[in-house]
Amino acid sequence: MDGVRAHRIFAACYDRMNASAEKAFLGRRRHELLSGLSGTVLDIGAGTGANLTHLRSAQRVVAVEPDPAMRARLARRAAEMELPVELSAASAEALPFADASFDAVVFTLVLCTVSDPDAALAEARRVLRDDGKLVLLEHVRGTGRLARAQDLITPLWKVLGAGCHPNRDTLGTLRRRDEFELEDVEKFSELPRWLPTSPMLQVTARPTR
Repeated sequence: MDGVRAHRIFAACYDRMNASAEKAFLGRRRHELLSGLSGTVLDIGAGTGANLTHLRSAQRVVAVEPDPAMRARLARRAAEMELPVELSAASAEALPFADASFDAVVFTLVLCTVSDPDAALAEARRVLRDDGKLVLLEHVRGTGRLARAQDLITPLWKVLGAGCHPNRDTLGTLRRRDEFELEDVEKFSELPRWLPTSPMLQVTARPTR
């Protein structure tokens, strides 16, 4: 995808920034969500490839990552995998795949960065088979003082965090739309509660028909 800015410094630091959280809880939650996914899996906003080692039950993985700097690191990790991994530079809002072509669609720590979450979810539903599965692990908007602080810090946070919006109401977006039937929804916080990215959401859903 031409014209997408490469966040080279952010990409270089990303895995180290997340290392403690991956060890403490993110790795476990990724495994719970992803290890049982089979067939053809679409990983939207795959970043540096943190999900790949948890997708060993998949027969084929397509990893979408528009940021060239992140995608370069993703390519190196994908090359180490035994399962087939195809890379795409597409955006979440305009996926270059046929309707109903995936058994599962994955969003992990990415809906905070897309320009249009509604369009991204609509595209996810379009490419997902009717008997497929959506899985989601995101940091989300808090409540009360934290929500107000997230609103205040978002303009600066977007610059420092490669477009990340800490105030995204992802659960509200999911519930407002009718493409998915939510099966399991868990709100949790395993980071210090004063951090803008501490409220998190884990979801599994099925397409509505």
